[in-house]
Amino acid sequence: MPIPAPTFERRTAIDRRSSEPHPITEDLAEAITRDKIELLFQPQWRSDDGALVGAEALIRWNHPEHGALAGDALFAIAQSGGLARRLSRHVTRAALDAARLWPAELRLSVNVTAMDLFDRTFAEGLLEMIDDSGFPPARLTLEITEQALVADLDRSATRLKILANAGLHIALDDFGAGFCNFRYLKLLPLHSLKLDRSMIEGVAEDARDLAVLRGILAMAKALDLQVIAEGVETPAQRDVAVREGCHVWQGFLGGKPVPVADFAHAGSAFRFEA
Repeated sequence: MPIPAPTFERRTAIDRRSSEPHPITEDLAEAITRDKIELLFQPQWRSDDGALVGAEALIRWNHPEHGALAGDALFAIAQSGGLARRLSRHVTRAALDAARLWPAELRLSVNVTAMDLFDRTFAEGLLEMIDDSGFPPARLTLEITEQALVADLDRSATRLKILANAGLHIALDDFGAGFCNFRYLKLLPLHSLKLDRSMIEGVAEDARDLAVLRGILAMAKALDLQVIAEGVETPAQRDVAVREGCHVWQGFLGGKPVPVADFAHAGSAFRFEA
């Protein structure tokens, strides 16, 4: 059975298009200072045997007026008030502190923002944070979206190579959702592609969607990259992802994001049961 999970709000009414500081950025700054940002982990499963292999670190903030805010919406609010880098560091540090207590077989995935990559001290600062936490660098995956790379690909590649040389794994996140610039595959020190949920949604019903998935998997195999299927919500989607060769999958079928304590109870021997 999947790990029990509370309801997790994926969308919010907050307007993410505005470039002006959001009215609640001061509330967010206080929430970060007072450690009121809730850390969640979404489990990830190995395709060949259904074993739990790790989790992606996510966040949720329960604002007294706006309710649960998470993901892109929360980081958009942070960025509008100049808090994105601070929030990212806060989340990464908390995730490392929690994951260092996991069984040695489990991996941690954290998201990297555009502001992270813009910071010239990002690579060195992250390595120092990892060293302070005691979490093994080889068990940490950084997930980078195309949006975080577009400002300066060469600069991003340089900083990510420092981290890859230190043993961290680099994943190109939301693959298929943007322009799919194949130059990323040439310049970045990638270990895996994480498919956007739109690449998985129709694979069990639509022959064209399945053909696209097969093409991506063939390319990844030629580049010696692992493939993670994100947004798996039905048994049929999971079956296709497993059958076609995705190495790892995650999604609501296997468990919604859960608090730190709930994920810690799973253990490395936990397996997904269809």
